Amino acid sequence: MLESLGKLVTESGFAGFFSNPDGWRNLVMIAIACVLLYLGIKKQYEPLLMVGIAVGCLLANVSSVFMTADGSLPDALYHQSLWDAFLDHTSPYYHSYGHIMANGGLIDILYIGVKAGIYPCMIFIGIGAMTDFGPLISNPKSLLLGAAAQFGVFFAFFGANLLGFDAQQSASIGIIGGADGPTAILTTTKLAPELLGPIAVAAYSYMALIPMIQPPIMRALTTEKERSVKMTQLREVSKTEKILFPIIVTIFIVLLLPSTAPLIGCLMFGNLLKETGVTERLSDVAQNALMNIVTLFLGISVGATMVGSRFLTLDTIKIVVLGLIAFSFSTIGGLVVGKLMYKLSGGKINPLIGSAGVSAVPMAARVSQREGQKANPSNFLLMHAMGPNVAGVIGSAIAAGFLISMFG
Repeated sequence: MLESLGKLVTESGFAGFFSNPDGWRNLVMIAIACVLLYLGIKKQYEPLLMVGIAVGCLLANVSSVFMTADGSLPDALYHQSLWDAFLDHTSPYYHSYGHIMANGGLIDILYIGVKAGIYPCMIFIGIGAMTDFGPLISNPKSLLLGAAAQFGVFFAFFGANLLGFDAQQSASIGIIGGADGPTAILTTTKLAPELLGPIAVAAYSYMALIPMIQPPIMRALTTEKERSVKMTQLREVSKTEKILFPIIVTIFIVLLLPSTAPLIGCLMFGNLLKETGVTERLSDVAQNALMNIVTLFLGISVGATMVGSRFLTLDTIKIVVLGLIAFSFSTIGGLVVGKLMYKLSGGKINPLIGSAGVSAVPMAARVSQREGQKANPSNFLLMHAMGPNVAGVIGSAIAAGFLISMFG
């Protein structure tokens, strides 16, 4: 009896935390997963993805303690060793999805969608189907604000390079400044898959923290007079303009920068489904069922990459800090160009709309609206800020395509 109880204890996962050399790291990651669950459920920080990422992290680290003597994890849902072999040029299983399918667990198989770049593209179809480009078409100058808000991407790129990351890793870290989770994931899977876990968590965490990160920067860089500017109403955009916009943008941008085709093509495809008026069923699927299913798979499979032995490193801390710098400088870039437009327009453009160019739709535009109303309660900036906001989605996809073409 005692022998059976002793065997049960020594073979349990609790004992594994102490017998496994990386057991304490798994224990720390389980605590981090619980914190992420708290942030997602209680604080509602990007809950749709944060909860999935936290559960993926939890499952990967709980099952990692059951490592056998030969280093295998027979009952695990995610196997880091399979993906190491997948990325190893000298391995017979280099880029072998068949090996993953034959030997992997459930999350390994779901992760193929991340690795192959399928999920980010499908999410972009959904984002396109939910986006109204009318404010951008009505005020094309918004494109400049969306472009300026990518400044942090390149600032963080050089910062990461100075801290010892190689060019591919620096590009993946820098794209956090675009404040676009799917874009960050796609770029990282193509350039630096070993950093996917910390970059995904940093990107979605900062997106969730926009209402806390941006306002101090906005107030520091603008005056009360600038923030109180009321902008004139935007012109009405015709249905024909809205249908032509995704077609023209796809042709022009993809011809200019072919590496943007997966993201820009899917974004504009989703938008075309919405604007044609004859594909309502497809648009509805893209906005709801497709987005929900892909978000479910994306969250849990990205979270599973946060295995303790890979996540708890000095590089993760550097990525978290660099991500915050990238995000802050993207906000600064948009505000500086917004202030320039304020001057050139004779005070007719509120510079607060520049900070909305960081992509995160529509949260960044809502922050601009909120700060504008604090300075002038009769101010209504939301639709004006939506122009730079959707321009930021296009801008971050172009920045990602540029970095992939340069370093991929």
